[in-house]
Amino acid sequence: MRILVIEDESRLASYLKKGLSESGYVVDVAEDGIDGQHLAVEGQYDLVVLDVMLPGMDGFEVLRRLREHKSTPVLMLTARDKVEDRVQGLKGGADDYLIKPFAFTELLARIEALLRRGASHASQPLTSLRLGDLDVDLARRKVTRAGRRLELSPKEFTLLTVMLRRQGEVLSRTVLAEQVWDLNFDSETNAIDVAVRRLRAKLDEGFDRPLLHTVRGMGYVLEDRG
Repeated sequence: MRILVIEDESRLASYLKKGLSESGYVVDVAEDGIDGQHLAVEGQYDLVVLDVMLPGMDGFEVLRRLREHKSTPVLMLTARDKVEDRVQGLKGGADDYLIKPFAFTELLARIEALLRRGASHASQPLTSLRLGDLDVDLARRKVTRAGRRLELSPKEFTLLTVMLRRQGEVLSRTVLAEQVWDLNFDSETNAIDVAVRRLRAKLDEGFDRPLLHTVRGMGYVLEDRG
């Protein structure tokens, strides 16, 4: 599951990204309303966590523009506890509203409830990812290729799903470090390269054509070139 956090308080945004990543979500962060609105509309997210008070464009306007294009579940965050603010957000299309400060456990519970609600109403809930003869069962965390079961570590599974959700897109080492490990990129570390090599060994060795490719000087891409 992929979540977009639109929050201008850097410490809170980092805290939310770390906590949600540790809970198994892939997390992107935008720290102003303009970038957040662009990502929310153009990207593919299962849920948006949206602050009200944002530079560039406030959360209500981000929500309004998002609702012109998509019905992605939105959980709004605000330090303002006035009833009229909550009503404005809910009338504008927000699915839930949480007042700062809040406990992370409550935020997580509300996110899980919204995702369950969305899955129950979706005509085709996303339960698997596919690329060529590669199949990933997200619920059971089961990976097969051409019917053969692949045994992946938790990090390898997360790395694979991140790349599968963005298949065909070249992902830099920086992006993978942030998305999978929640690390600030260190050019001296080879952890990303090692993890990709291990995943490639399990994913491609013994099969007719590779799916995980290196784009020299840019990063890695998962795609079926057959």
